[in-house]
Amino acid sequence: MRAVWQRVKEARVTVDNNVVGAIQQGALVFLGIEAGDTDKDLEYIVDKCVNIRLFEDENGRFNYSLIDIKGQILLVSQFTLLGDCRKGRRPSFSRAMAPEEAKKMYEKAAEKISQYGIDCQKGVFQAHMQVSLINDGPVTVLLDSRKIF
Repeated sequence: MRAVWQRVKEARVTVDNNVVGAIQQGALVFLGIEAGDTDKDLEYIVDKCVNIRLFEDENGRFNYSLIDIKGQILLVSQFTLLGDCRKGRRPSFSRAMAPEEAKKMYEKAAEKISQYGIDCQKGVFQAHMQVSLINDGPVTVLLDSRKIF
């Protein structure tokens, strides 16, 4: 499971000109679910997303997490994070989990984030979405449950 975690001042997802999810201060998280991912992968990514310390304290050091600042998460499913671009010019997405299974994992991720007391807004699974954000910093990190990076 992979995630791109971005610290934001605000973010929103629009589908068919309708805002389906919006947050203020917090993190925009793009989530890619890989074939073979388990609850263990899900727990790792969710724990990192809510506990990673990428918000500054009074000294400007990254000492606060989303939990500490009572921030929000906008969770957006993005299978293209699993794209393999090493050969040719067209990425292979064969490592992405099948949509039916991936949707269940995506919904479970949002539920688990909420269990931490974080307001978790979502995009629409498999929809064509427009994502708008004001990146704060910018601060962006890559997370991988298999610790590839």
